[in-house]
Amino acid sequence: MTAPLTLPAPAKLNRMLHIVGRRQDGYHTLQTLFQIIDLCDYLTFASRDDGIIHLTSEVSGVSHDDNLIVRAARLLQRASGTHLGATLSIEKQLPMGGGLGGGSSNAATVLVGLNRLWGLNFSLDALAQLALTLGADVPVFVHGHSAWGEGVGEQLTPVSLDTPWFVIIHPGISVSTPSLFQDPQLTRDSRPITMARALQGGAPEWRNDCEAVVKERYPPIADALHWLSQHAPSRLTGTGACLFAAFETQQQAQAIAQLASQRWSTWVARGLNTSPLHDALGY
Repeated sequence: MTAPLTLPAPAKLNRMLHIVGRRQDGYHTLQTLFQIIDLCDYLTFASRDDGIIHLTSEVSGVSHDDNLIVRAARLLQRASGTHLGATLSIEKQLPMGGGLGGGSSNAATVLVGLNRLWGLNFSLDALAQLALTLGADVPVFVHGHSAWGEGVGEQLTPVSLDTPWFVIIHPGISVSTPSLFQDPQLTRDSRPITMARALQGGAPEWRNDCEAVVKERYPPIADALHWLSQHAPSRLTGTGACLFAAFETQQQAQAIAQLASQRWSTWVARGLNTSPLHDALGY
């Protein structure tokens, strides 16, 4: 029997997020810079011979079979035809619905981790194709590198970004992504820019087109953004609710985080370009 395997599922930040159009199927087309950070959930996998997929950790408000972790495992089972199953557990650190990609990263870690545990030898490209059926953000975690994303976020080009220390705040509120994307006030016609222009950084390119509508609809997020912006340029990640600011040193970030933690759930995380998941598995 293969020994159990424990692997990280890192979060991401959208350093910028532009909405450049809307497809006939209702999905929005984006341009974004995904950056991997060292804030992680941790998943443990144990192979089993009976083909059963069992997640031992309960996630509030999500049934066992609907959990992305279980769905990802069963998807890989079907795609590979393996007779093996797995018992899985998760140590949750990332807030649900915060725009940090926690659910998507969990699914990616399941695909990459079970591919190794079950000895399937799928390539990362093949796993990313499977991942896309679970969600547009899952492939970036499968590939495991900070990336320029286009399309609905699934057209990825690896990039190297600066790696500051981030203060991340969760204002204690949940954002409805479907509702946000239906809002008539949402910017949907940002002019597309080149990847090279985006990588130059700074305003006006490094902005989040969701931010204006989110601040209008969710005053606690506007309040937290206003507070953090007094200390450093700050923006929303994804559709929120988390927001972040970058600092040159860990000490600077920790000082601001300590102040923020008096009002909100707050983390300090280091920006990365390669995923701790891929480092752990030797990719």
